[in-house]
Amino acid sequence: MSEYARDTPLPAGTSGNREGLRLLPHFLEEAAQAAVLEAVRGVVAAAPLYTPAMPRTGRPLSVRMTNCGPLGWVTSREEGYRYQATHPVTGRPWPPIPPCILAVWHAVADYRAPPEACLVNWYGPRAKLGLHVDSDEQHFDAPVVSVSLGDDAWFRIGGLARRDPTERVRLRSGDVVVMGGAARLIHHGIDRVLPGTGTLIGEPGRFNLTLRRVTSPPTR
Repeated sequence: MSEYARDTPLPAGTSGNREGLRLLPHFLEEAAQAAVLEAVRGVVAAAPLYTPAMPRTGRPLSVRMTNCGPLGWVTSREEGYRYQATHPVTGRPWPPIPPCILAVWHAVADYRAPPEACLVNWYGPRAKLGLHVDSDEQHFDAPVVSVSLGDDAWFRIGGLARRDPTERVRLRSGDVVVMGGAARLIHHGIDRVLPGTGTLIGEPGRFNLTLRRVTSPPTR
């Protein structure tokens, strides 16, 4: 296990399969973070956070979540991982992605189409997310863009195979991570939250916003 400073390049991995993985420290300054947080609170008001369940076992995740955009990522015991256009509890369509969040995608994604889903994860002080791959999309040519708000967290970075060596990076409020190119399908997760390291939200925990393109854009 290795730890990397925020101002050094992210590790490339022994096979170079992390090319396209970028950490943009403090990409959002304090005023921009506050604006994004306000937008997130609006999303949560329209589409409340809920506790998702693992496929087959029904075990609840420690992370609570919601979505905004035309599509939302959800999971349940019966139907597994998937995207759908409606909130699984309320049955209502997801609210649109706020402009200040879309602006992050347009600034860093370098992709020809907007995101279709923004997964909003709330990590309480004890929440974590094991190593996983974002692979429920129809195509993988678009990057995944992740925004951190609130307390610091240890971000675990692996490789294309689950058994590949891992490293970790400390994410702070306002940091943006881009996973594209060869790194689009690497394993990653959140080891733990560091409560009390951020003041933005006003309570222990962190929001993570994950912007994704689910389908391939139409060809002109």
